[in-house]
Amino acid sequence: MTTSESGVHPRFGAALDELGLADVRGRVRRFPEATRTAAEAAAAVGCELSQICKSLVFAADGVPVLVLMDGSSRVDVELVRRELGAAKVTRAAAGVVRETTGYAIGGVPPFGHLTRTRVLADRSLLGHGVVWAAAGTPYTVFPMAPKALIAHAGGTLVDVRERAA
Repeated sequence: MTTSESGVHPRFGAALDELGLADVRGRVRRFPEATRTAAEAAAAVGCELSQICKSLVFAADGVPVLVLMDGSSRVDVELVRRELGAAKVTRAAAGVVRETTGYAIGGVPPFGHLTRTRVLADRSLLGHGVVWAAAGTPYTVFPMAPKALIAHAGGTLVDVRERAA
């Protein structure tokens, strides 16, 4: 799939329409340089690293789960494992990420995926009035209030951020 002239990935654009968020299309920002990592996205947008919402796919006992995490933090897989009651949690392989979400790593948005997945959203996202998330490509991001973003993603608020030792 190719992006439309507005820079919105077609599947993500359809998800925005389905969720009644068509107005978000106008707020999607496309950059000439990749915004694949949280650091690249924060630099492009001109915001704090923690204002980036990372959409990370893990495998909990082989079942994909999406974890939404602020850009300055890391996911503690042991906390995810406990939260889900899983025996084992690992980062999902790139192929699993694409099969599950329909997007490549670095462009996975928090919603608008190919398959319905369980979503865990770390409470750290609520520390900002607005966060920026991928809009389906490694070159596009969009802003949204964290509570609204988590609600549209169907996320459960959790504490799965790695703590400093």
